[in-house]
Amino acid sequence: MPSPVLIVTGGSRGIGAATAKLAARELGWAVVVNYAGNQTAANEVVAEIEAAGGTASVVQGDVGKPEDIARIFAHADEMGALAGLVNNAGVIDKPSRVDAMTAERLKRMWDINISGSILCAAEAVKRMSTAHGGKGGAIVNLTSAAAKLGAPGTNVDYAVSKGAIDTFTLGLALEVAEEGIRVNGVRPGIIETDIHASGGDPDRVQRIAATLPVKRAGTADEVAEAIVWLLSDKSSYTTGSVVTVSGGRAIVV
Repeated sequence: MPSPVLIVTGGSRGIGAATAKLAARELGWAVVVNYAGNQTAANEVVAEIEAAGGTASVVQGDVGKPEDIARIFAHADEMGALAGLVNNAGVIDKPSRVDAMTAERLKRMWDINISGSILCAAEAVKRMSTAHGGKGGAIVNLTSAAAKLGAPGTNVDYAVSKGAIDTFTLGLALEVAEEGIRVNGVRPGIIETDIHASGGDPDRVQRIAATLPVKRAGTADEVAEAIVWLLSDKSSYTTGSVVTVSGGRAIVV
């Protein structure tokens, strides 16, 4: 019998890569590792999964483009029945005040961080919902501590996009709860990944880590543990929730 299939968007690096590898190892699922531009990194993730005896494949696609989302899910269909989706792909831009932000910057942020997650989830629901003849499944959306902090003076737009994901997670969870699909979120804080460098602030982790309650940044593996738990049957009575993995940052605002 073919293994259940998991799609991890943005699975070539950071939290996505850690999640893909852990899910293959702990759940035994076949993993679709999606990437937007770094095929080499995605191939390395797949190679590591296969070396450990798992099943994985690579598919290119920008979740900000509906036609690419269609290709990602068509690729997953070829591997078997979809059981899970991790909406991990996202972007952050260079630090900026709101009054210096452009319409182009905001469109890119919304297209990838908001519309991309919603459209990917829609495709997953079409495949997993019992109302569509599916067998159920799990969706995990990546939000951020920024949604609770607002990111003033740096990335308010990113914070807004992740606040939208918080609301989307709750709404979709309630919408499909009777259809065998659980929808949850994971809210990372300051994590040691290269997303900060991609947003033009490569020293952010080192600058902020000492100010955190636990006095260190988190790791991608620590976030992946929460994601995989939410994908697994161990969290079978959990839906509409957001698990905060932030070392105490932004728990209460």
